[in-house]
Amino acid sequence: MSEEKAEPRVPPHEALPLPDYDHLPVGSLEHRIRTLDEAGVRDVLAYEEAHAHRLPVLEILRNRLGRLGEGAEPSGGSPLAPAPERAPAPDAAPAVSPATSGPAMNPPSHGTPENPAQPRTTG
Repeated sequence: MSEEKAEPRVPPHEALPLPDYDHLPVGSLEHRIRTLDEAGVRDVLAYEEAHAHRLPVLEILRNRLGRLGEGAEPSGGSPLAPAPERAPAPDAAPAVSPATSGPAMNPPSHGTPENPAQPRTTG
């Protein structure tokens, strides 16, 4: 009697418990998966195995599954929290307006004798 191992269910990208999973750096991923329960880590692991198959990421995910299996609890953080590696969205209005901008500057005329910053020939 041969036992066939069932293939893990691979969730679609939209169903992953981490937003923008594909764009998270490995260091951030290591911290973000601490918020996930065992089912969430298994979903991310199945997705990673089916798509990118990055060895450092697979090791992190498998280690986390092992810790969860040993009784570790998910942290109280949120996997949806803003990521520090992303810049905040820009404000709608620009910070500089015509009233707060500096005076208009004309570029110096290069190569003319009136421009003291340019070297002159001595001969």
